[in-house]
Amino acid sequence: MDKITLIIPCYNEQSAIPFLKKELYKVMEGFEGVEFEVILVDNCSEDDTLSMMKELHREDPRFQYISFSRNFGKDSSMYAGLKASTGDYVTIMDADLQDPPELLHEMYEALKTGEYDCAAAYRADRKGEPWLRSVLAERFYKLINKISDAEMVSGARDFRLMTRQMVDAVVSLEESERFTKGIFSWVGFRTKWIPFENRERVAGKTKLPMRSAFSYALRGIVAFSTAPLVLTSILGMGICVFAFFYTIFVIIRQLVSHEAVPGYPSLMCVLLFGFGITFLVLGIIGQYLAQMYLEVKHRPKYIVRESSLAGDKDDGRQGAVR
Repeated sequence: MDKITLIIPCYNEQSAIPFLKKELYKVMEGFEGVEFEVILVDNCSEDDTLSMMKELHREDPRFQYISFSRNFGKDSSMYAGLKASTGDYVTIMDADLQDPPELLHEMYEALKTGEYDCAAAYRADRKGEPWLRSVLAERFYKLINKISDAEMVSGARDFRLMTRQMVDAVVSLEESERFTKGIFSWVGFRTKWIPFENRERVAGKTKLPMRSAFSYALRGIVAFSTAPLVLTSILGMGICVFAFFYTIFVIIRQLVSHEAVPGYPSLMCVLLFGFGITFLVLGIIGQYLAQMYLEVKHRPKYIVRESSLAGDKDDGRQGAVR
């Protein structure tokens, strides 16, 4: 009998959990000869999400929960769920049902053929999403695919069904600042992409505002590309070449016309431009140094406060789960 583990990161999802429960039961009943395990990961919610998880666990032992000591982010929630999963196949989906649970049937059938190691969903459109957010997201995917060796599909969700082999490969990458979409791509494996129409949340509001989305995109670029560092080198060389020829121009002009070169305006322009480029370059280098700084500290990716899983309870008593 195959076993499928469903990992569902949650943060302030008390209004969505009743709908999620109903949809999951409907989907699980549609599978024959398949055992299910549901791991709900609470990212230190400020509402009744955790208590509702506990109630689900009491009603149905197939529902397990992990609760963090503070908000460690969605990527840490996914990592905790992947690490705790025991299924032959493992999937990640959002609690707000923007990821259609009914696609699990098609994903499972695709993996059972043995032709694929992963079946992943992507949005065929972005209807209902703010225009600016959609445009920036499209530009990000185009940029990251050009400057990195990890190809990412535009509109791709974290919602995917993976074989145990692929899950083990993802968990083996223990970097602290995780960009999971990039990791899924980097580990490789044969993936079948399944399109679906964009859905609105069944309840609640988005937990990823524009500022957080921008920071997440920046993390992805730094984690999977050194192109910005190469760009700064090219930019620096270009400025040096420009400065050299401009100096030659000033000398020739002085020798030919014997006129005093207006100094202050041109000097200030060059200085301001030079300082601006310098700080830009230092800022880009600083992003990479910051990532290195966070990695070398080897802090845990999350800390478990309480859990229905025995292994995570033990790790929680130790103070950390890496």
